[in-house]
Order: sequence, then structure tokens, then C-alpha cells
Amino acid sequence: MPGPRAALRLIATLCALALLLAAPAARAATLLRDADLEHALTEIAAPVLRAAGLSPGQVDVLVIKDDRMNAFVADTTRIFINSGLILKLPNAKSLQAVIAHEAAHITGGHITRRMDNMRAARNAAGLGLVLAAAAGAATGRADAAAGLAIGAQSTAMRSFLGHSRAEESSADIASIRTLVQAGIDPRGALQVQEIFLGQEALNVGRQDPYMQSHPLTRDRYRAAQGLVAAAKVPERNDPNADYWFLRARGKLSAFLRAPGWTLGRLGDSGSRDIALMREAVARHRQTDLPGALKAIDGALALRPKDPYYHDLKGQILLEGRRPADSARVYAQARDLAPRNAQVLGGLGRAQLASGQFAAALATLEEARGRDWADPRILRDLSVAYARAGNNGMASEATAQRYALEGRMQDAGIHAKRAVDLLPRGSAPWNRAQDVLDASERAARKR
Repeated sequence: MPGPRAALRLIATLCALALLLAAPAARAATLLRDADLEHALTEIAAPVLRAAGLSPGQVDVLVIKDDRMNAFVADTTRIFINSGLILKLPNAKSLQAVIAHEAAHITGGHITRRMDNMRAARNAAGLGLVLAAAAGAATGRADAAAGLAIGAQSTAMRSFLGHSRAEESSADIASIRTLVQAGIDPRGALQVQEIFLGQEALNVGRQDPYMQSHPLTRDRYRAAQGLVAAAKVPERNDPNADYWFLRARGKLSAFLRAPGWTLGRLGDSGSRDIALMREAVARHRQTDLPGALKAIDGALALRPKDPYYHDLKGQILLEGRRPADSARVYAQARDLAPRNAQVLGGLGRAQLASGQFAAALATLEEARGRDWADPRILRDLSVAYARAGNNGMASEATAQRYALEGRMQDAGIHAKRAVDLLPRGSAPWNRAQDVLDASERAARKR
């Protein structure tokens, strides 16, 4: 875990940059956190990142809940992709092409220049970057997660968002080379560009954000065609990548679209277990607990050692008000994926709901150690500490959560309480003191 001051700086930088890149005007975004979805993206991205010279273990691919088509990088360790783009892309190789393009911005050093541009834009326009997050994952559902929001002047935003055409051309070339080196059919890059070619005819207000951050011209498209033709790679598909793409897209659509829409299109799922998973989500959203359990049990019968299907079953049981059963199922998921923070968080949540307070505290502390910036884990951890009578640690976790959400006044109140209760100089005391200092600085600027 990074030091507390470094952690807070990283959170602030990540949130500010992500939102500056994500939208041309003030708009709230929601970061979708789901163990299954993120594992699927890891499987899809791993060969691309390795071929680009990046470590799959050090670059996360995360999903923004936004039906507009966009993808962007905010730092050298995270690639963000809008849910709308994933749902629009036709296959795994097109998603891998998007990831390769964004990875090229990382390896090409474009992120450093963007940070300089951000500072210039902020200074020129007097941008006030406001960290905000909605830790609104109270339901624990895949479509409810930590959100990030920011307000800023759109003219300065557009100035910051703009890539140079030289950067984009460089990323195009590097991404196709990366795909070829990874043994991935580079025609996926052409499929992505074909989706966006029609956007150029739209006025700026109607364009997807990708067009404003990734200026596309027909010259770039023709250049990409030439690169693909010169590569002389036969058309092919990767069955593993195809499976995880269909699973990621299937789970996203099941949570984001109407249950009736999902139930009417189960035949488009690509495999029987994905169809059953999607049916389970749809029936769960219709509050049909027996139907949801029957469907997810069917998926588990096909993939009994799949931790993420156990994770989904635990979620269905927890939200179906069967917390003890949920905790047992989450424990199976934990046994199969012992290092996954979100699985641990789900288990801790179920243990809390079923009255297993000591076990919940131990589980949630472990989860926090693996993902120290997840507001859901911090929220549940504060409850577990309060149940244990440790009000100092409960306040410290709450202060951290409010700081992540940008609610600095509330964060300061809880941080002051934690500082007064915790042993001076301890690690939790230092974390609380950092939040208190940050809240006081924010108060002076108001």
C-alpha cells in the first residue's frame, strides 16, 4: 500500500485527469467495478499489453458507465473504456485494437505531455478541479459503483482534450504493430475506425467524445488500411479473447439494458453459460429470486470452479435478503479467487449483513489492503469497526471514503474525530491527519 500522502495525491490526480479526459463539459460519470467484468478485460488486454512492453499486472482496464463511445488514458497505469463503446464493438479484436491504441499513448510518452497541457489549461482558464465521487454502491450491484464527477469550463476542456494528429498517427502505427506482434488480427483496428468515420459529419455537440480526443480523418483510415495490408496477417480470431469479450459485453448489457431486452436476446450470448448468466441478471433485476438462482446454478453447473459466477450468485442472494446463504457462496468465490479485492468486499458485506461482525472486519481489512481506494469497502469497513466498538477506526475509514467522494467538509469532521481517538503517530492516525489537512486547505479555498 502506498504511503497516505502519496495515496491521496494519486487519487486526486487520477480523478481529475480521468474526468478531464472523459467529457467535454460538466458531466457525472460512474466507474463500474465488477470482479467478473474486470477479469474479462484483463484476459482480453493481457496479450496486447505484453506486446506493447507493458505489464498486464500494472495496467488496469476499467469501465465508465456511459453510453457514448469513448476510450482514454489518465495516467500510465489505467485505461478507461466507456460501456457504450464495448457494447458497440463487434468482436474481441476490435476491443483489443482500442486497448492497443490507448497503450500506445502510454508507451509514446503522450501522458506526460497531457499533464503539462492540463496544467496550462487549468492556469489559463482558472479551472477549479473538484474531486467528487458517488460511492453509491449501496446496492452492491455491478451497475452501481464509485462515481467521479467534475465541473469545468468546456472551452478549456476541449483545449486539453485535443490530441495532436501526429500523436494519433503515431498511436495508430504503434497499435497495429503491437497487434501484429501479439498475433492478433489487426483488422479490428479498421473496424473501430469505420465506426467513427461517420462521426466526422456531425457537429461537435452531437459527436461522441472519442472524436474530440482522437481526431480521425480518412487519411488516417487509409494509412491504417495500408499498414494492415502490409502486415499480411491472415484473418483469425482468438477463442479465449472472444469468450471473454462476449461475457463482458453480455454482463454489461444485462445490467444496463432492460431485463425484457436481455431475456429476448439470450440466443445472442455466444455460449450457454453466458446466456444463463445473463438470464440470472435479468431475472434478479425483475426480483425473481427463484428464477435468478436457477439460471446462475445452471451456469455454475457448466463452470463449477468459476469464482465470478459464485460472486454473482452471492450478490443475488445478498440482495435477495438471504445474507447467510450469500456469505457461504461468497466464501466459495473467495476460495477460488483469494486475492480479488471485490470478491473479498462482497464476502465482508455478506458477513456484515448476516451478523458475522468479527469475520467481516477481518475480511474487509484484507480487502482494503488489496484495494485501498474502493469506497464500498471503506463504507462497509467503517460499519464493521463501529460494530466492534472501535469508533476511531470507523471515523478514519469514513473520512477516507468522504475524501474519495470529494465531500471534504464531511471528511474533515470524521478525520478530526479519528485524530482525537486514534494513537498519535500510528498509520491510521497519519491517514486521518492527511485527510484533515486536505479538508482544511479546501475550506480555505472556499
